[in-house]
Amino acid sequence: MQPKRRLQQSAAVLLTGIALAVAWLPAGAEDVAGDYNASAQAQPSQPVSATPTDQTAVPPDLSLSNEISKDVSIGPVISKTAAPVDLWERIRNGFAMAELDSKAVRNSEAFYAARPEYMKRIVERSRRYLFHIVEEVERRGMPTEIALLPIIESAYNPQAYSRSHASGIWQFIPSTGKHYGLQQNWWQDDRRDIVAATSAALDYLQNLHNMFGDWELVLASYNWGEGAVGRSLTKNRNKGLPMDFRSIKMPRETQNYVPKLIAMKNIIAKPPAFGILLDHIPNQPYFEKIATTRAIDVKLAASLADISMDEFNALNPAHSRPVINVKGSRALLLPVDKVETFRTNLENHDKPLVSWQAYQVKKGETAEKICVRYGLSVARLKEVNGIAARKKITPGQTLLVPVNGKDGGTDISVMSNKPADPV
Repeated sequence: MQPKRRLQQSAAVLLTGIALAVAWLPAGAEDVAGDYNASAQAQPSQPVSATPTDQTAVPPDLSLSNEISKDVSIGPVISKTAAPVDLWERIRNGFAMAELDSKAVRNSEAFYAARPEYMKRIVERSRRYLFHIVEEVERRGMPTEIALLPIIESAYNPQAYSRSHASGIWQFIPSTGKHYGLQQNWWQDDRRDIVAATSAALDYLQNLHNMFGDWELVLASYNWGEGAVGRSLTKNRNKGLPMDFRSIKMPRETQNYVPKLIAMKNIIAKPPAFGILLDHIPNQPYFEKIATTRAIDVKLAASLADISMDEFNALNPAHSRPVINVKGSRALLLPVDKVETFRTNLENHDKPLVSWQAYQVKKGETAEKICVRYGLSVARLKEVNGIAARKKITPGQTLLVPVNGKDGGTDISVMSNKPADPV
């Protein structure tokens, strides 16, 4: 057989084999990379959002994921093409939630479009955190609309605090934060920690998707509580009514919650159509995690990194005291271009890292007497220790006071409203 003819026949056999293999693939197998089944990570959940009204689990007799949606893919297949230079473009490429054309969406679009300065502030705050969140959202195979959820929850303000005691950019209430491993003590509140709270929020959203298989119901549950959503779906099923977000009864806030996110998605998708100018955000990390095993003053840490206190607090908003306390190891977040500066300055720093010390109040001592001894005002003493202005100190209570009677003047962004002894 001639070499050329042999080559042609070999090619024909190869093509036939490929065709047969493709024919035997199960339906949808070519899209399997975009599917995500996180059932192995599922765990009991509680509502996270600022105004949760129900913390009851979904009724066990309701097979929601089988009745609500046939498409249980948690997100799109992530393209392997060249990464966009602009982070907004990367986010647009990952949009996967269904369109929602309603009056509520139009009203929300109009609200944001009429407030360009507000949008500008949101973008400015988000630029520190958005890359990390998009990375985590994509890693879990979620639609990138989820990265916009903190806009609806907190306007990307890490110090946001609601009347329902929800805190941080993801607005965790205390009980749900504890359920997802977020520490809340005298020293820190991890609901405000950017990395820890993001991981916890995405865990919770994954668990909700395991329950409902539909992103609109997932978001409704994040706001209202999965138990409440589950019971509303059960009522519709018993009445023979549709079981979807558009059909169930829910509070007005929850009715408007999903439309707000879809409205924000529409604005991010086509800013000029709404008269919005989105400032460029580079598609690259803003911060890097630096492990520390030694306690250090917040003010000193910012100084060693050569950044302002505002910048340090924006990246490390979980700390409630002027000293960063560590047990084992705790990470600091620093701008990527300041990491080496911090390491070099820390290595060359030959003075104490902490200028505050613990002090136990003795019987008969007053705040005024302690303040005279340590050279600070009563207001400052209470601010540092998270004590309400009208509340008195008590014998045996542990306070932070300046070392050598000198207050370093560290800025404190958030104080605990329920002081307790340091742990």
